[in-house]
Amino acid sequence: MFPNSILGRPPFTPNHQQHNFFALSPTLYSHQQLIDAQFNFQNADLSRAVSLQQLTYGNVSPISPLFRGRKRLSDEKNLPLDGKRQRFHSPHQEPTIINHLVPLSGDRRYSMPPLFHTNYVPDIVRCVPPFREIPILEPREITLPEAKDKLSQQILELFEACQQQVSDLKKKELCRAQLQREIQLLFPQSRLFLVGSSLNGFGTRSSDGDLCLVVKDEPVNQKTEARHILTLVHKHFCTRLSGYIERPQLIRAKVPIVKFRDKVSCVEFDLNVNNIVGIRNTFLLRTYAYLENRVRPLVLVIKKWASHHDINDASRGTLSSYSLVLMVLHYLQTLPEPILPSIQKIYPESFSPAIQLHLVHQVPCNVPPYLSKNESNLGDLLLGFLKYYATEFDWNSQMISVREAKAIPRPDGIEWRNKYICVEEPFDGTNTARAVHEKQKFDMIKDQFLKSWHRLRNKKDLNSILPLRAAVLKR
Repeated sequence: MFPNSILGRPPFTPNHQQHNFFALSPTLYSHQQLIDAQFNFQNADLSRAVSLQQLTYGNVSPISPLFRGRKRLSDEKNLPLDGKRQRFHSPHQEPTIINHLVPLSGDRRYSMPPLFHTNYVPDIVRCVPPFREIPILEPREITLPEAKDKLSQQILELFEACQQQVSDLKKKELCRAQLQREIQLLFPQSRLFLVGSSLNGFGTRSSDGDLCLVVKDEPVNQKTEARHILTLVHKHFCTRLSGYIERPQLIRAKVPIVKFRDKVSCVEFDLNVNNIVGIRNTFLLRTYAYLENRVRPLVLVIKKWASHHDINDASRGTLSSYSLVLMVLHYLQTLPEPILPSIQKIYPESFSPAIQLHLVHQVPCNVPPYLSKNESNLGDLLLGFLKYYATEFDWNSQMISVREAKAIPRPDGIEWRNKYICVEEPFDGTNTARAVHEKQKFDMIKDQFLKSWHRLRNKKDLNSILPLRAAVLKR
């Protein structure tokens, strides 16, 4: 079970808990101050701000070589870039540091408001508060299930080979920490959080890093404010950080992001602004991941299977990894003898959407392991998952709801009408599978469930639906 860890703890000081959502220390700018700052930024006078703090990456400047010849710098020796494979039933031994405090230097920093034309002053004046350093505790791994048949053994071996290692997480965290330091040159009170599969327990060695930049406690208009904030961040990446960030792209989607690659860790990142629900669902999923020891291996093999069959890419009109995870959790909740409950029903106060963000990290600590009477092995569960969505689930009238732990009738709202797949987001109630908007893609997804179920049922060999060697090489 996920124990008393503060992995991913949003670093807010406890003495702000009495306030609503974030504790606020508002920074108020006059209209003239904003215009002056904007004028300075538009004239590219960044030299003064840049001189305040030289970017370091593991105490190495981006303009300096990380390696001198074949010899690694001494400061990098304690940063393993690859981890040994974890044995079955053995816990990680390395401490993990997530969303660790990056203390601000004593030097003055400059706030640079978004580049609107001068008659518009953005309302980015109520920012998240400063915080103190918080001790980081190490998570405890749960024992993996036993494998008494070939298919279950294949699933476990794939999980062991491909699950995200502590060293992978450290690389992402190091980059997050340095980027937070840099972004605070633009927005001094902002905080950058690692979210998604990197933290929710369902990551693989090849998982991208998802980052959420929190600039204020209020919702941010994604079409205007978020885009302008990300425009500044993108420009900063292209100029000051070009030494160790490559291919930064501003993607103007419904939730805009900046995509980029860190040259040192070779990790791809997606950065969004104020997508608070992403922080909340990261810890909801992490609680489910460590609630029962069959959950993580099953999710990993299903994500690998979906990727292999080209049905795991929301940008191409198929299922996102997040939707796939919710589909697996829903299936495990709806078995005749459930393997998972609805933890939002059992612990409504802990998983309330209104809970203060700086308390979200504590939630998994308070949820004990779930003791299910269902003794199905991993192979049977994989077969059952494919059969459930191939033959049992009613796509036309039902919605997948992890919050309710059952399939529920589709709502009548416009967001749910004429949609091929409906998967309820557990916190804000939106449709996480809205990317599947073409009948051709929907039919392809259904067809793959049906074909894979038939093949696996007949051969009981994971290679029949997912070539294991190729899956392991991709990690």
